[in-house]
Amino acid sequence: MIIQEIEAKSIIVRSKLPDTDYVVNPYTGCQFGCLYCYATFTSRFVGQPRTSWGDFVYVKKNAVELAHQQLEKWPEARRNATIFFSSVTDPYQGIERKYRLTRSLLEVFARNRYPGKVTVLTKSPLVLDDVDLLLQLNTEVGVTVTTTDDRLSRFLEVKAPSASRRLDTLKQLAARGVPTYAFVGPLLPHFLRHPEWLDDLFARIAGTGTRSMYVEHINLPMYVRQRLWGEIHDMPQDVQEMYHGAEAPAHRQAMNEIVNRLADKHGLHINLGGAMVHRDVRKE
Repeated sequence: MIIQEIEAKSIIVRSKLPDTDYVVNPYTGCQFGCLYCYATFTSRFVGQPRTSWGDFVYVKKNAVELAHQQLEKWPEARRNATIFFSSVTDPYQGIERKYRLTRSLLEVFARNRYPGKVTVLTKSPLVLDDVDLLLQLNTEVGVTVTTTDDRLSRFLEVKAPSASRRLDTLKQLAARGVPTYAFVGPLLPHFLRHPEWLDDLFARIAGTGTRSMYVEHINLPMYVRQRLWGEIHDMPQDVQEMYHGAEAPAHRQAMNEIVNRLADKHGLHINLGGAMVHRDVRKE
């Protein structure tokens, strides 16, 4: 694992994502190394090949100083902007235990009494260490949960915390008064053949006390396909075919119908009106 400290030019960056104005990424790279991760395109920013995704993290050592400087310059009107941790890395991956960059950045927002919404998305129970800070902010914390099957989770989300730990994290956050949401993304192609698995996932999410979620279709640019196809070649042929056809309109439409039906069944609200399709990053 390559861990290297770098100087960033900025840390609060304009967002192209729906539902948020700015993004904060304390790290470049991610130790979790999920096979489906579209953010591997960021490898080129630090001179790493995409094939080494999961084996490097670059730490933006001046992130706290930059955040303080940027917030000081913001006019009052901008202080209601929504801030998202993090769009292309997990803010609570393992290296956060050492550097505490995410916590330190949240402290900057808390000290500035930032009134805008601060949203966090992670796969890690390490977020529970920062509940004290999160409760000081206008915040919402999301946990990515793609399956209830720990074996499948370990296969696709190579070094990430297990699915069961993530569901427990959602439950603990909700119990401690933190507004929560689940992020079901990507929608695994398996669900088209086995909607009962998605039924179980939604039931488990509802059981944590969470009532809000984002859902996103799987995004398969060429560089993700090259990595993923090599890993699923031992799967049954029908499963491979579902992955290969997962971006087809017919597949997505069928998945949308399943998602909407099961969300209604379990009393879950899907933000943005339905399952999202990620922007095309094939040329990035």
